[in-house]
Amino acid sequence: MPLPIVPRRTMFVRAMRRRCPRCGGGNIFSSWFRMREECPTCGLHFVRGEDGYTLGALWFNLIAAEAVTTTTLLATAILTWPDVPWSVLQVTGPVEAVVMPLLFFPFSRTLFLAFDLWLRPEPAT
Repeated sequence: MPLPIVPRRTMFVRAMRRRCPRCGGGNIFSSWFRMREECPTCGLHFVRGEDGYTLGALWFNLIAAEAVTTTTLLATAILTWPDVPWSVLQVTGPVEAVVMPLLFFPFSRTLFLAFDLWLRPEPAT
């Protein structure tokens, strides 16, 4: 029995909740950094057949994490101008640039999977 077509928004909301974008099933991570090979609920394979598939998720992670870091630093500078706390930013900026990719990692994996399912839906069986 084929699964129904999932709206794009639903897939991305499920991905942001660290759930399977196709069925919404949970428990798809065995740890913070390790994703299971397939969804325990619907059987969707999370690595969809190409070498280097997770490179897309790493790009999602890098772009999102660095965007948050840059936005935070710029917002702090703009909101505190002309007395910008440069010494604080010199410490918090690099720390945030390292911590954000670690915190965002599982979300980048599920978001990239949702993006891939949106662009390349699975064929109906």
